[in-house]
Amino acid sequence: MSSNRELRGVLNRPPSLATSPSAEVLRRLELTITRRLDGILQGDYRGLVPGHGSDLGETREYQPGDDVRRMDWNVTARLRTPHIRQTIADRELETWVLTDLTASLGFGTAECEKRDLAVAAVAAVGFLTARGGNRVGAVTMEAGHLATIPARSGRVNLQALLHRVIEAAREERAGTADLEAAIRRVGATMRRRGLAVIVSDFLDRSPWERPLRALAAHHEVLAVEVVDPRELELPDIGVVRLVDPESGAQLEVQTANAKLRQRYAARAAEQRAEIARRIRAAGADHLVLRTDRDWLVDLVQFVARRRERIDALTRVRP
Repeated sequence: MSSNRELRGVLNRPPSLATSPSAEVLRRLELTITRRLDGILQGDYRGLVPGHGSDLGETREYQPGDDVRRMDWNVTARLRTPHIRQTIADRELETWVLTDLTASLGFGTAECEKRDLAVAAVAAVGFLTARGGNRVGAVTMEAGHLATIPARSGRVNLQALLHRVIEAAREERAGTADLEAAIRRVGATMRRRGLAVIVSDFLDRSPWERPLRALAAHHEVLAVEVVDPRELELPDIGVVRLVDPESGAQLEVQTANAKLRQRYAARAAEQRAEIARRIRAAGADHLVLRTDRDWLVDLVQFVARRRERIDALTRVRP
């Protein structure tokens, strides 16, 4: 893919929240996203997550793979064959981003911490959708606290929103959070059809797929899962002390034990597969960003794959 060749070379790392001032983090993210990604991803107005829109258009005969939620029952009953109602992409989009800033995001053993990657994902969504009067709002999820940043349009408002997210991400607070309640907050806040983006590691044990399914029934939903390689497998480095950043619980583990490392990797793979299954079952799109991979390339590949899938589903038979 030519767009991938434009991005490859030196690994693109998100700026570090631990070593860079907020203004510098924001400046670097804006330059990276607007200069390197904007021209690649904006092939049409729908941009980052192209969807069907909400304005009613023409009807056509149903084809296998079409979304049954777009079925036009009046035309179907009149013509006695299934028909769906095509929609026109909105000319004004409202985007809401739920950002997980709990203690588990303050972990990273590769090129960056998970919170650095989460902030980069929020910035990408903001800069790539905040255009033409589009509004962007955010809900930040911290330990025992949810904060809502109202959706507004304009570059100045977007920068203010991202600055608040960056500052909140710097404050590492112990304690747990409720992803289920946070997603419900987003659903209650979005009063018109739009784009909802959930940025998290999805390690919360609450039944968050229920509100996610309800959210996806009314909006385009993108789940951005942030992962570190040490959450998937353990290296052979002898005795290590593992600490749960949210509860403070500690456990010493002998990583020289090959069977233990194998069991850990198998259980971690099962956990991530279950997270992916719950996201798919809810009807949301799923993007995985890893701290040991180039996040720009992963983002471009995701958008390209989704555009191909949407085009295939909406293509009218000759």
